[in-house]
Amino acid sequence: MTSPAPAPRSSAASSVTGAAGGAVLPAVPPPTPEEATARRPPEPMGDAGERELLEGWLDHHRATLALKCAGLSDAQLRRPAVAPSGLSLLGLVRHLAECERGWFRETLDGEDVPGIYFTDEDPDGDFHPGEDATWAEAYATWQAEIAEARRRAAAHRLDDAAAGRGQRETGRPFTLRWIYTHMIEEYARHNGHADLLREALDGATGV
Repeated sequence: MTSPAPAPRSSAASSVTGAAGGAVLPAVPPPTPEEATARRPPEPMGDAGERELLEGWLDHHRATLALKCAGLSDAQLRRPAVAPSGLSLLGLVRHLAECERGWFRETLDGEDVPGIYFTDEDPDGDFHPGEDATWAEAYATWQAEIAEARRRAAAHRLDDAAAGRGQRETGRPFTLRWIYTHMIEEYARHNGHADLLREALDGATGV
């Protein structure tokens, strides 16, 4: 389990109450399975440039996780379906929202922001959705962090040194290239978990 930098089915509502500080987020209705399939970008072209390749693979994996969650109820998404693991699809989405925030806001730009779901008392709180946790809130929060990550990354070159914390082992700064590569690895790893969880919940495979 990789931590972020240190530290709904369609809804008619126009806003969603976020987890962090009760922030009210613009409504971003979770996609239906058909919408999630249509929105998933194809794999990057084999001769794509480096930045196009990195951003293309990251967006592909972001959309893959959304597709893995599409069409399930809140109760199904909260369920740790592959014993003895406590992982759930909703927990994965919340964790990836934390990763987007941690790597692009905190590490890349040096912003001091609180965690969304984890606390000092529960440092893995992103993986522990309670009975009141909803897909609508988690999806809106996740998409808001993705949008902010894209905005911040667009202002940097791949070789730019991050303004936040450096690498724990060496103290050397991270670059945007390193962050992109790590985020692709992070999503790919957890999409493998999502494959198993979705199949255990309703038998769906593929993607």
